[in-house]
Amino acid sequence: MLDKLAIKLIKVPLTQGAKKLNNLNITPNQITLFGFILGCFALPALIFEHYLIALAFIILNRIFDGLDGALARIQGITDAGGFLDISLDFLFYSLIPFGFILANPSNNAVAGAFLIYAFIGTGSSFLAFAVMASKRKIENPIYKNKSLYYMSGLTEGTETILFFFLFCLFPQHFSLLAYIFGSACWFTTITRIYSGFNTLKSS
Repeated sequence: MLDKLAIKLIKVPLTQGAKKLNNLNITPNQITLFGFILGCFALPALIFEHYLIALAFIILNRIFDGLDGALARIQGITDAGGFLDISLDFLFYSLIPFGFILANPSNNAVAGAFLIYAFIGTGSSFLAFAVMASKRKIENPIYKNKSLYYMSGLTEGTETILFFFLFCLFPQHFSLLAYIFGSACWFTTITRIYSGFNTLKSS
């Protein structure tokens, strides 16, 4: 829901950073992989309950996730790069609630599992429609420079990162926050399935 606004706010600094990386002959795929590796360090930080350190790695991951896209728009967007980016994004998203589960299984396990289950819904509906949209040559009027169709919803990347911030700042309330965000993700899943089905049925 907030991705369009967030993209406008960060577009200029990301483009400037991408230009500098381009001058160093760094590729978008290298940025994608490096950002994912940095994000994975959030897992041990969460397990040992170093939540602010985990948050730092989450922020770094998201910065590099923005840089790889900006750099790809300079060097040329590829299907392989888009596939790598979205695959590692979904793995990273699930890694964060998994870390909270491992940190405190007795309090966080059910809520964390509910959130990961909700991520399966948002991710599968998002990717399934992207495949069909590509097959039918359906264009996305909002995100024209993406390698695949980005289906909008109540919970998108910006909302996900916002809740990751809240998880790390208020870890004692992880379960409540996870249930709230997971419910919002299920609303997104239901509306995406409904909208996607009807769009494909009528196209």
